[in-house]
Amino acid sequence: MRTIQQRVTGLILTLISTIGCMLSTALPPTAVPAATATPSGWRELAPGMEQRQYQPEGNLFGGLSVLRIDPARFTFRAHYQPGAPLTLNGWQQTLPDAVAFVNANFFSPDHTILGLLVADGVVYGQSYQNQGGTFLVQNGQPRVRSNIREPYVGEMLEQAVQAFPMLVLDGQTAYQPSRSERVSRRTVVAQDDMGRILLMVTPLTGLTLEALSAYLPTTDMGIVTALNLDGGGSTMVYANPPGSSQPVRLTSLDAVPAVLAVYSR
Repeated sequence: MRTIQQRVTGLILTLISTIGCMLSTALPPTAVPAATATPSGWRELAPGMEQRQYQPEGNLFGGLSVLRIDPARFTFRAHYQPGAPLTLNGWQQTLPDAVAFVNANFFSPDHTILGLLVADGVVYGQSYQNQGGTFLVQNGQPRVRSNIREPYVGEMLEQAVQAFPMLVLDGQTAYQPSRSERVSRRTVVAQDDMGRILLMVTPLTGLTLEALSAYLPTTDMGIVTALNLDGGGSTMVYANPPGSSQPVRLTSLDAVPAVLAVYSR
């Protein structure tokens, strides 16, 4: 049963989300539903895909909406449209078979991705060598790895997206800022100790990277590795697998040229 504090927090988050939608009238409505109260806190969207809301203590507006995905039931693909970015609605129409997606790489003003992206074996861009990390699919298996520990050397990959910085390595905080940071919306891809992939977004004002890196290892998600993807105005998430009664949907403020999408096996 939800506590009074949880109910109040939920009402506040809903109110702020509604206000944000009213201010962004050019965008479709945003709705990131809270998880149903269960013993584990996870809400099943479909077998192998669950959603849960996390709330860092002392940070009322820095909540995380998390999708936890079993690679035995779902596959991952990167999609890229150089110079032709799309909104969430646009990507949804372009990828009608995708059951979920989030934004991926950072990109330049002309909507060219930064770092490496591999879409169905086709390589775009240049890999970061001394920073960040890679979400990749190799031999059908997804992984999140550090570019410093395991730099890309041209090996065959089926799918890949890159960004920076790494937030968690070996289950421990991995990011130490060199200067003060601002709070911003965030998008994260992570892997837990059971090999499941976690896609995370901060629906409201977000967190600093330092706070996010410090918080993730303290949760019960069992995160082994976590990589920050593009955030700010790019942050978006969509999830609506077959059989789901309540889609997860957060629109971005900006159109994006690349996404990481999820498909049923």
